[in-house]
Amino acid sequence: MSKFPQGFIWGAATSSYQIEGAAHEDGRGASIWDTFCATAGKVARGENGDVANDHYHRYPEDIAIMKELGLQGYRFSFAWPRMFPNGDGLREERGFAFYDRLIDSLLEADIEPLATLYHWDLPQGLQNKGGWENRDTIRHFADYSAAVVERFGDRVKKFTPINEPWVVAWLGNGIGIHAPGKLDRKAAWAVAHHTVVAHAASTQAMRSVRDDILTGPVLNQTRSVPDDVNDPKQAHAADLIDAISNRFWMDAFMYGKYPQIVMDTFGDELTPWIKDGDLEAATVENDFIGINYYFDNRVGPSLGGKPEWHSISGLFNLDIDETPRGALTDMGWPLTPQGLEGLLVRWHKEHGDKLPDLYITENGAAYDEGPSPDGAVHDQRRIDYLSTHLKAVSKAIAQGSPVKGYYQWSLMDNFEWALGYEKRFGIVHVDFDTQKRIIKDSGYWYRDQIKNNGSQI
Repeated sequence: MSKFPQGFIWGAATSSYQIEGAAHEDGRGASIWDTFCATAGKVARGENGDVANDHYHRYPEDIAIMKELGLQGYRFSFAWPRMFPNGDGLREERGFAFYDRLIDSLLEADIEPLATLYHWDLPQGLQNKGGWENRDTIRHFADYSAAVVERFGDRVKKFTPINEPWVVAWLGNGIGIHAPGKLDRKAAWAVAHHTVVAHAASTQAMRSVRDDILTGPVLNQTRSVPDDVNDPKQAHAADLIDAISNRFWMDAFMYGKYPQIVMDTFGDELTPWIKDGDLEAATVENDFIGINYYFDNRVGPSLGGKPEWHSISGLFNLDIDETPRGALTDMGWPLTPQGLEGLLVRWHKEHGDKLPDLYITENGAAYDEGPSPDGAVHDQRRIDYLSTHLKAVSKAIAQGSPVKGYYQWSLMDNFEWALGYEKRFGIVHVDFDTQKRIIKDSGYWYRDQIKNNGSQI
């Protein structure tokens, strides 16, 4: 008997800048990631998404692979600058036409689209005016959201406004390892708040066009686990990191407030950006919440070493160490499937019937196995990762967590942001010189789980 409910959606996910390529075709405007990649020293080996997986031209082949894998859902993102090159009212119909072709092809393959409006590729024209620090960007985002639903809402029924607002704020504007590359804590607080307001504005704009769509945020979440729960410094650090990483958006969307520890510690930096009515609007009803989960954060005593490349603890003056222990993926991330179960159960317990449906909108692992002499890609480590994390999801469902679907990250190896093409998350291998695709062993394993609705996991 399956541990997953009837109607559970088995899918995979990608994003526009990571796979589309065609960065200078058909009127597409520049994004902040084009600019970031062109800035010396920002991206490993000076790589960029100009070609990536060439999905813009090869999408029929990629959808055929999805169909072969038996995918029931596909999470993709629209490239804002492909449809509105400057982020303003100037439309590029060739960009809209591409997504018409993509969506129609998905539906012909009986694959349900889940569309993200913003997966980090802000039009550079808007960044030139302040980007997400500038409240005017919220208005432009709402206009873009309405235009997308007006064009595609007859065929796409699930939309998410912003992917991983924590990353947008803190990696992009706090420590600058993502576009636009700013190192400014105060700017990051502005961006964090504006993503909350933008989510509400986007949701309202979409629903003003159609009332038959489903919308919700997609939040990257993690647990912060102290080495010693009785150590006051570690406990405080874990609480603050949890508040900034998880509760900032959960509390805003569920209750129209920010965590008290955030207001007590950084209120002087955050409060100036909050306008009357912002947090009341934030409680716009969500039909679902997407959770992107990869690993738990370790919180321990400072060992005086180099912090993790993605660590923001130094930005908050936390004298702790987050260096993980045990087996790691190629990203240097620990294997903590129990954290996924814990998060899903936590939200169910904390919010009860107020919690909407949950989807795992990203979960996966980077491992570098390539084609063997037999031509196949044997990636048992990825199979083990997916198996343990899907078991964690099933355990959470058994405890009442309302999880309705799982979108593996990622369908294909792709451009992994500031790390270039070296890190491979796909269940489909891509040779970036020839664009040849090979379904990995993990892809065939995932196909089998889809066939039996996870009953063998």
